[in-house]
Amino acid sequence: MSYFGAAPTGNFISTASQRVTSSTNNYVDLDHAISALSDVIVLVNSVKQDITNLTFTSASRITLGGTLVSSDVVEIIYIGKSVATQTPGTSTVTNDMLVNSSITLNGSAVSLGGSATVGGSAGTESFFVTKSSSDDQTLSNNTATKITFDTEGVDAGNNFASNKYTVPSAGKYFFEAQVKGESNLDSKLATFKIYIYKNGSSIVLANDNELTAGYEKKITKNVSGVLDLAQNDYLEVYLIINFESSATLSAKGGSQGTTHFLGFKLAWVH
Repeated sequence: MSYFGAAPTGNFISTASQRVTSSTNNYVDLDHAISALSDVIVLVNSVKQDITNLTFTSASRITLGGTLVSSDVVEIIYIGKSVATQTPGTSTVTNDMLVNSSITLNGSAVSLGGSATVGGSAGTESFFVTKSSSDDQTLSNNTATKITFDTEGVDAGNNFASNKYTVPSAGKYFFEAQVKGESNLDSKLATFKIYIYKNGSSIVLANDNELTAGYEKKITKNVSGVLDLAQNDYLEVYLIINFESSATLSAKGGSQGTTHFLGFKLAWVH
């Protein structure tokens, strides 16, 4: 048969219908559940049955107005319902059949062809911890000291422990840390360096604060960065301070999160 334009497609969906023969019941059981008699057209020997002569017995059964004989043919047409008639075989769907994109959800890639990738959710890969006033630390002069955090505001996935964050899945992460340092004497701070350490070695350093114009009693400084990390890498915060030998220096906590450490996984589009 010839067609104007493209030939009709008939391989994937068709209108649902049902044919019942050789029945001697006063009802028909349906192949597809319905919610009301208006969902179907019922024909007995090609004669459409008035809906007032039918009974909606259940979602899968209609009671007819009389009892069938074995030569009767009942046809049921499901109005507006389409059913699959062909399922594509495994590996038969190619990239050309798909939307030209690729996405990653919750860290797992879902390929839809093309080159775009949307990064996973950071919902279980984020944290925010602080140092309370009861967790003040005394620091040694010109010595890298690991900063402790005793209060967890957020620890999605429970990946922060022993004052370090262990990366749960590979990817790019944003991290930021802030530390408040304080001397017990006026004008005794000279150098203040705050670092983020990766796997025991410094990887991000805030600007080296050499206070050559005069000494300070208190200083608060932060450091931040975006790091490309592997699973089980771990991050810590360290502080190096230089001060006059007669002074005692502390990394200070407080109720407002003055000293804190936070991070989360980034969702990238590329």
